Amino acid sequence: MSPENNIETSTSTRGVPFVVAVDGPAGSGKSSVSKAVAAKLGFAFLDTGAAYRALTWFARRRGVDVTDADAVVGVIPDFDYRIDAEPGRLLVFVGESDVTTDIRDPEISARVSAVARVPQVRERLNELFRDILGSSDHEGIVAEGRDITTVVAPDAPARILLTASPQVRAARRAGELDGQSAHDVAAQLHARDRADSQVTDFMTAAEGVTTVDSTDLNFDQTVDAVIDVIQAARATHAVPPSRGGTDA
Repeated sequence: MSPENNIETSTSTRGVPFVVAVDGPAGSGKSSVSKAVAAKLGFAFLDTGAAYRALTWFARRRGVDVTDADAVVGVIPDFDYRIDAEPGRLLVFVGESDVTTDIRDPEISARVSAVARVPQVRERLNELFRDILGSSDHEGIVAEGRDITTVVAPDAPARILLTASPQVRAARRAGELDGQSAHDVAAQLHARDRADSQVTDFMTAAEGVTTVDSTDLNFDQTVDAVIDVIQAARATHAVPPSRGGTDA
């Protein structure tokens, strides 16, 4: 692993980073909002969905039928995943391959849910996410995705459920896509939520999780609302002790 990539796998000597966990249903804006929040605060940003997409890409590259759960689990030991979580950028690697663009291909998008529903996949990737969250060299890190607030980082000092009404989520997503009506997008979001809800509850805030409902908020207002939650959490949590070493 080349040091110039700043891949988030090294052990920090600056202390435990302040973790912000963001969950929510499809189309809630959790990815774009979390990315903007991280940039404003100078925190690292972890898109956990990228790992599921990368595994889907890797399985298909290996010729695996991603609807065959056992076959997908079989490629996990060879899945060498790395992500650059630097604020303001996102680079995803599988081995030496930069798959940042490839994992956004519509073909991957259509198949990633099948991979993400496999319990062994979620268990392995959740372990990976915890390693990344604990080893960030930044003061803080914002992580978004399924299971973040309840399974991956249930002890994170700031845990947020970002949501909006189904109609608003569909309208926003339709605005991001060319040639698709809000009705069609709504059906797609409903299907994805229904499929994902088989393995995780992301519609209801768990105990200690703060809900931010953006139904009546624009993007900037939503970012500010999330930052308000984070700042309140930072004010009530003492800075953790260093894990060893001293700053230069």
